[in-house]
Amino acid sequence: MGLEFDGNIAQLKDAFWTIVLIAGPVLLAALVIGLLIGILQAATSINEMTLSFVPKILLVLIFLAIFSSFMMGGLTEYFSGIFEEIANIR
Repeated sequence: MGLEFDGNIAQLKDAFWTIVLIAGPVLLAALVIGLLIGILQAATSINEMTLSFVPKILLVLIFLAIFSSFMMGGLTEYFSGIFEEIANIR
């Protein structure tokens, strides 16, 4: 039973690490642009909601386009490993 528990923990660790690697660049870009726009809005006292939303959504879409092959490759590698483990279950 201990080996089975360790295997599950390793699978969860791999899943979380894959999520961080795949979503990380896009989320980091959204965080940075949100922070920069927030600083700009605080400095200029402009509180327009579209000023923060439109650049953030555009940047996220650009980053998704740039990193889509990396993200799909990471997901493909992860799921092929999962399916190989399922095939090896006795």
